[in-house]
Amino acid sequence: MYNVVHIDEKWFYMKEKSIIFYLVKDEEDPIRTYKSKNFITKVIFLVAVARPRFNLQQNVALNGLIGIFPFVIQEPSRRSSVNRHAGTLETKAMTSITKDVMRTFLLQKVLPAIKEKWRREEIGHPILIQQDNASLHPNCEDGEFRLAASYDGLDIRLMCQPPNSPDLNVLDLGFYISIQALQYIESPNSIDELVSAVEKSFQEFEIAK
Repeated sequence: MYNVVHIDEKWFYMKEKSIIFYLVKDEEDPIRTYKSKNFITKVIFLVAVARPRFNLQQNVALNGLIGIFPFVIQEPSRRSSVNRHAGTLETKAMTSITKDVMRTFLLQKVLPAIKEKWRREEIGHPILIQQDNASLHPNCEDGEFRLAASYDGLDIRLMCQPPNSPDLNVLDLGFYISIQALQYIESPNSIDELVSAVEKSFQEFEIAK
């Protein structure tokens, strides 16, 4: 699977609904507050990873971390508050992800990231972007995608994993849990901090042979 890029979407929450703390004697309980445990702020991310490459000296030639892209928008705030003035750009999570939005992210974020990070000596070999069969994903024969993917000498194609086979997507086999555990350590308090924490956790993921 050296030529496969796994992509998938994942909700990352600002806080865990419940968490276990181990305290020493006389240590005070940590303070964790949120308006509602059923409406914790969350952001969906599109993640793209590939199999890492190592050279003859066992050094990392390609870490496989293609990119992680938050579905967020920036809108001017309507009213002033103690934290910002009216009109200040405010980051908000996108709540509706459509096929057009997904295609835009593939064309404007995933494809450029692959072209930037892929090893030059592998140009000419097909690169397969594996997605699941969710209805919001573009068709594997999507004309707009095929046109954009044919530039720069790379042969990039879309493919769908077989139905009912989550074991074929490395993101569902522990990668998401790993970076989410790192993200929770950061304890973000805003969407901007949440995005920064998730991106930091993604980049700090340890690559091992």
